[in-house]
Amino acid sequence: MVAVKKDKINGDALGTGRRKSSVARVRVRAGSGKITVNGRDFEEYFTEDQDRRWILEVLDACGQRESVDVLVRASGGGNTGQSGAVRMGLARALMGYNEELFEPLRDGGFLTRDARMKERKKCGLHGARRGTQFSKR
Repeated sequence: MVAVKKDKINGDALGTGRRKSSVARVRVRAGSGKITVNGRDFEEYFTEDQDRRWILEVLDACGQRESVDVLVRASGGGNTGQSGAVRMGLARALMGYNEELFEPLRDGGFLTRDARMKERKKCGLHGARRGTQFSKR
C-alpha cells in the first residue's frame, strides 16, 4: 500500500505519479470537478482524447468526477507520458483523500507504475539497437 500524504496547511491529499520521463504532482481537494494542469484548463492542456480519457477513467472508477477539484503540476516528457503520470498521481492522491477508494483503484490497475522506459543508446550503434548498414563492397 502507498503512503498517504496530506498537505499540512490546507489538508489537500497529495500524490506523485511517474511515467517514462514525466513526473506529475497531483493535489486533490473537495470541490465541483474542476481539473487544472499547469495553471491551464484540463481540456486545453491535453488536446488528445486518449490522454483525457486516461485521466477521467480514474475519477469515474471511484465515482468522484463531480465531487473533487484536481490541481496538477506536470513536467518532463511528452503528452502521453504526462497523462500517464497524472493518472497514477491522481490515483494515489484519491487514496489519500478517501482510504475506501483503495480497492477500486487497485482493481482498475491505476496504482501500478508502468516501468517501461526508453532504452539507452549503446556505443558503436545508431540507436539503442540499430547497427550500421552492411556493405558487401
